[in-house]
Amino acid sequence: ASNLVRDLGQRQGTVLDAHALILKDAVLNQKIELLIDSGKKAEAAVESVFQGISERQKMIKDAYLRESVTIARDDWGIPHIHGKTDADAVFGLIYAQAEDDFNRVEMNYLNALGRTAEADGESAILKDLRMRLVVDPDSMKALFASSPAQLKTLMTAWADGLNYYLATHPGVKPKVIAHFEPWMVLPFSEGSIGWDIEDVSLAELGKFYSTKALALRAPAAMPRELGGSNGIAIAPALTDSGHALLLINPHTSFFYRAEVQVQSDEGLDAYGAVTWGQFFVYQGFNEHLGWMHTSTSADAVDEFAETIIRKPSGLFYKYGTEERPVVSTPVTIKYRAADGSVAQREFTIYRTKHGPIVREAGGKWIAVSVMQRPVEALTESFMRTKAVNYAAFVNFMDLHANSSNNTIYADDAGNIAYLQTDFVPKRSPSFDYTKPVDGSNPAADWNGVHSVAELPDVKDPANGWIQNSNNWPWSTAGANSPKAKDYPKYMDQFGENARGIHAMELLSNHKNFTLDRLVTLAYDTHLTAFDELLPPLLEAYLAEPAASALKVKVKEQIEMLQAWDHRWSAESVPTTVAVYWANQLMHMSGTDFGAGRWSDIQISRQLRTPKQRLEALAAASDTLAARFGKWQVPWGEVNRFQRISGAIKQPFNDSAASIPVPFTSGLWGSLAAFEARTYPGTKKMYGTNGNSFVAAVEFGKTVRARAVTAGGESGDPKSPHFNDQAARYAGGALRDVYFYRADLEKHITREYHPGE
Repeated sequence: ASNLVRDLGQRQGTVLDAHALILKDAVLNQKIELLIDSGKKAEAAVESVFQGISERQKMIKDAYLRESVTIARDDWGIPHIHGKTDADAVFGLIYAQAEDDFNRVEMNYLNALGRTAEADGESAILKDLRMRLVVDPDSMKALFASSPAQLKTLMTAWADGLNYYLATHPGVKPKVIAHFEPWMVLPFSEGSIGWDIEDVSLAELGKFYSTKALALRAPAAMPRELGGSNGIAIAPALTDSGHALLLINPHTSFFYRAEVQVQSDEGLDAYGAVTWGQFFVYQGFNEHLGWMHTSTSADAVDEFAETIIRKPSGLFYKYGTEERPVVSTPVTIKYRAADGSVAQREFTIYRTKHGPIVREAGGKWIAVSVMQRPVEALTESFMRTKAVNYAAFVNFMDLHANSSNNTIYADDAGNIAYLQTDFVPKRSPSFDYTKPVDGSNPAADWNGVHSVAELPDVKDPANGWIQNSNNWPWSTAGANSPKAKDYPKYMDQFGENARGIHAMELLSNHKNFTLDRLVTLAYDTHLTAFDELLPPLLEAYLAEPAASALKVKVKEQIEMLQAWDHRWSAESVPTTVAVYWANQLMHMSGTDFGAGRWSDIQISRQLRTPKQRLEALAAASDTLAARFGKWQVPWGEVNRFQRISGAIKQPFNDSAASIPVPFTSGLWGSLAAFEARTYPGTKKMYGTNGNSFVAAVEFGKTVRARAVTAGGESGDPKSPHFNDQAARYAGGALRDVYFYRADLEKHITREYHPGE
């Protein structure tokens, strides 16, 4: 052992003082003494010594790797990572993320691996079971082993970066994952805020997989968070500079992504938003081009109703003229018991050729089909960040591994484009895939995926602009958009929405764009939904008898809404009244207006009677008066941004500091979205979702950009960068991005290697 120690020190001494790590380790010294003092324990002691040396060899290897990585923090705390190789850069990128919010990194992977119950307890068992329907650790390990060498190198660097962070930060105590393995990155390889499998109802899953020994209950339903994002690209013909512009405006849960720049000497140089725990910029830009993802309206998840046949030999399902065996797989879900110990539940998951069984309906077992291409998804997600032109960017779509997002694109050659999600299964027009289809009929099966050429993409339209706000692709370029009649119905499931109407309103009447004007457009105050929603209310008021007590009660509110220009502001009382009224109307109607779907807003006249509309206004006014002492409350006093904790599930407190936010939910047509509601013990509404990372980018001879992040870069309340962007966020005051080293050097507050 002493010889090994000496040899190790000689071989690695130029990188790290191995003697300091090994010879001064009291535990190892004690174990070496056991070799001399106790023959009976010698074998075990030798093994322990070798294990200790192996661990320190790994530390030395990581220390060597870290010397190839530099992290520069700017005056907003944003990390700018540089590595000699892509793997070095990945190592530094994930290390920097762990510095800023290891909790969110770990929790994202607990979710992706189906292990949240090990941290959160028994209530998360169903959530983990749902994820384990498509995530099998042994399969993921096999996929890692067979991955291309370049990708394996990146995955290994990712695990090394996280493990090195934990080794150099002993005060950080992981909830569950104390050691990361390279394969673990595969289940979380695409970057969206939700996984396709999360379309599966936990309540229905619990009913199907419940046993007498375990009466599974789905967690209590929380009020739905509206999803959505805006992407806008402007062609050079419509800009003052003659350069293409791109708006990057994802709407996600707050603090779900970090802002970073990651570079290598192998051609990587991407800036933007990275989802905690991933090693690629999900929404952002490089020096040549930029990409913004919006949740797609195309269908990539289907259900198949299976006819189950029970025999003494087992379970079978009908498929054509065959009776195929149902595949059953045992799954163990571990969870944290009330006393802190680790307990577990055993399940048997069933699946057919169409996918895992998720529920039962009408005597049929329902299987769900989702995309499962983690290696291809990780490859596409990383490699597109290194693309230098349109052809290279689109080339990676041939991997068909993006099932959830459209892409709005712009580049320094002046190209702009709308690119539909590239995983769209081909289906027979004979079946209605909005409902479970007959799994026994082979004609209902997916028949491969559509080629990129078959998707409703748009490149360089004559109108000079492209937009998508999670609405259908048939309005993405105005009159130059693809035509719905030319494509299968499953290319869109959402329809138009209020934000899409708003974006087209602005883009169709605007020229001479600059970066500043694009930012102004992104925060335009018009609430288009109320153009449709308010006229029936005003008509109802006029039709109500003059002597009506209800008419008298809402007279002042109606007069205010009649004079309102349907624009938000922090000072606007009509915004408060209109939003409270519309929410009350939704509650009474049992509808959510299709999350802003324009067709649902247009038919809203049919939801309630005229009198009920007035009653909703009276009820909303009463609610405001009960909460604030009067119904005449400015919107900024109601609608607040607050960040007082680093917890993933944010607490809110009316007595603690918060700031007014002038924009509203995207449901009402606001491009800048802020999804807020009241919480137990609060009168004010606090946002948890909506505008998160916002950037405006210009692609000229050099790239120029401005950005803002909700709250701040760090998840640590003690950090100066925990909430330093909150005021800018609420005010839409984007700051300059330090993309080039010459600009960054003026703003570096700290530059270091991982571990220092």
